[in-house]
Amino acid sequence: MARIWASLGSNVERETNIRGAVAALRERFGELVVSRVYESAAVGFSGEPFYNLVAGFDSDLPCQEIMRIFREVEAEFGRVRGGAKFSSRTLDIDLLTYGDLVTRGEGYALPREEIESYSFVLCPLAEVAPQQLHPVSGKSFARMWSEFDATDQSLAPVEFDFNTG
Repeated sequence: MARIWASLGSNVERETNIRGAVAALRERFGELVVSRVYESAAVGFSGEPFYNLVAGFDSDLPCQEIMRIFREVEAEFGRVRGGAKFSSRTLDIDLLTYGDLVTRGEGYALPREEIESYSFVLCPLAEVAPQQLHPVSGKSFARMWSEFDATDQSLAPVEFDFNTG
């Protein structure tokens, strides 16, 4: 079994989509470890702020199958692929890590490079997996977050109840 970490984000009907996505992942993978929800500004385009979080679970499914399931859940919540890379979206689920696997495939890399680039990925990851080591750098996610320069990236925890709505 590998520990899977995924980032989730939405800036369109974000409360409904984040709540639904977490429920859908629980249905498919069982118990989840879930970070707090954070609000962050849109990156790379002008748009409504996002809600972001990180969720983790254990699975023995191959990473390609997990990514297929993520795309299926995104589609259930109205995500249409093929538009601009940086744009508003109903739901975005990205595979961040798959155990200690370091690999590149068609359209993906593990661990996901965004871990080192965006506060809305690294902060919630460090919250739920502070002592886990990044498979390439060997640094804990907590250490990476403590060394991260988030000066230009707004991020704020929000009150969020996964059981309402």
